[in-house]
Amino acid sequence: MVSKAGEWMRSRGERFAEFAVDVIYERRKGKRAAVFGAVLVPFSYLYSGIVQARLWLYRKRIFHDQPLGCLVVVVGNLTVGGTGKTPVVEKFARSLTERGRKVAILSRGYKSKREPLWKRLWRRLSHTQEPPPKVVSDGKTVLLDSEVAGDEPYMLARNLPGVVVIVDKNRVKGGSHAIRKFGVDTLLLDDGFQYLALKGRLNLLLIDKTNPFGNRRLLPRGILREPVRHVKRASYIFITKSDGKPAPELIQRIRRHNTEAEIIECAHRPRFLKRVGGDGKTHPLEKLNGARVGAFSAIATPESFEQFLQDYGASLLYTKRFIDHHRFSSDELAKIFSQASEANLDFLVTTEKDAVRLPDDLKTALPLYYLRLEIDIIDGVNDFEEAVSRICFSGLPSGTGETAPREDALSGTAAPLPGPRPE
Repeated sequence: MVSKAGEWMRSRGERFAEFAVDVIYERRKGKRAAVFGAVLVPFSYLYSGIVQARLWLYRKRIFHDQPLGCLVVVVGNLTVGGTGKTPVVEKFARSLTERGRKVAILSRGYKSKREPLWKRLWRRLSHTQEPPPKVVSDGKTVLLDSEVAGDEPYMLARNLPGVVVIVDKNRVKGGSHAIRKFGVDTLLLDDGFQYLALKGRLNLLLIDKTNPFGNRRLLPRGILREPVRHVKRASYIFITKSDGKPAPELIQRIRRHNTEAEIIECAHRPRFLKRVGGDGKTHPLEKLNGARVGAFSAIATPESFEQFLQDYGASLLYTKRFIDHHRFSSDELAKIFSQASEANLDFLVTTEKDAVRLPDDLKTALPLYYLRLEIDIIDGVNDFEEAVSRICFSGLPSGTGETAPREDALSGTAAPLPGPRPE
């Protein structure tokens, strides 16, 4: 009885969360959505005040950022979800590693498995030392699964041999651990634009071309984490999900607040399908052409994923969406495959991020594949290569305790990066 009640509460909670997300993304219309949206407006003003106060406290040195004597590169955004950040982090980490950098990715591990509440309370009451950061990968072996690590850190660890992946809400502690234990010289902060506690930052800001700033309201009424004008803190700006067509209004809006940052346009390109479970073989995208396909996902913007399938010729006859980072239950998966079988589909497709949350022993009534996406730089290739090269050639001035390509993350003024060292 308790389990049924718990399942009912979980279902109701997720339905409300899905409704709230749709309102925030302006996907839900009608009187109910309008009333709920109006209720959220005062909280956006409150959130804005908190954001501004926090920045002021750092700017006035009441809150202090900490140097770790290591280059800190941030990949983040002004909005919540949906900018395609993980493939950009992966591309940067791979490029830096190929050029000789020893890289650690630091993630907060959103939706990763936490310690039981009683353990956390006991630690605070007894003043017990905090546990060490979670090491998802030591650069050689993936040590944790997606449930413990979080889906994105696990996916990065699996795709990036040679790169250390650390999960800890306290990125200063995580970075210190990575330097001390693994000897890294470059820290790559995944989703770290709002994390101001690390000094020596080089900020790479991602902006989704298809939905740059939502309704231009801050959370919880909109998707902005901080005001648009804070684009001024970016050292480089990546316009993601680009179709290659000019976007003068977006460029003009960016340049209104940041005239110095290089702007790089990139597109998320499907590369192949990979079978989930079974043989795990890869298949060309031509497999989608003319196929009767179903799709399910739990990502911030499922529309783009579903559009990819149709762009490659699939007849998309069944879709099922969940809230971002949802962990599928066995009953939900059984229902998905049952409905897909009734629709007489050839196979189902999900995203790579969703695939890592599926059980290893999953038995499927239909073939299931995930769609692999990677980043293509379509405008600003030289700027991207220059950014990677500058990062690789940046050194530590003796005695400073912080990196040469240092940016004042609060004022928005970025110190120029040094060129390559003379031989």
